[in-house]
Amino acid sequence: MKQLFIKQKVFSLSEKFTVKDEQENDVYDVEGSFMKVPKTFSILNTARDQIACITKKPFSFLPKFLVEVNGQEVLTIKKEFSSLKARYTIDAAGIEVHGNWWDMDFQVLQHGETVAEVGKEWFSWGDSYKVQVIKEEMESVIIALVVAIDCVKADQAATSSATTV
Repeated sequence: MKQLFIKQKVFSLSEKFTVKDEQENDVYDVEGSFMKVPKTFSILNTARDQIACITKKPFSFLPKFLVEVNGQEVLTIKKEFSSLKARYTIDAAGIEVHGNWWDMDFQVLQHGETVAEVGKEWFSWGDSYKVQVIKEEMESVIIALVVAIDCVKADQAATSSATTV
């Protein structure tokens, strides 16, 4: 089992995250595109190779985020049409998310087996998440999933604040 921490940098023009291990060594960098369409997030390893990419699909009726790991699309997060409360679904072959992913407290399952647990760190500067990777070969997918969910939340927050003005 491996424990990772995703920490969002608070004062940055483009969205940036650093993923660290338990010894606070950098494991991945996540860099968001700034003022670019489509909006993308690249997940880079320590050699600066892109291992995953999250893309907000432009020009779709409802928001949709595509997640690619090692060049293959592994999951999609899309908003469902709902008149009361924002509802999102995660489509992925064999991957399920159980728990409250909107509050970043959930388990990731692959074919019914728990492969990761994610929890929000509440007393931190900027958004921080603790990720326990149980099945280490799923690490890239899990990091991409957590970052994608955070992107969806940020997009929803921006949309909500824009409509209330």
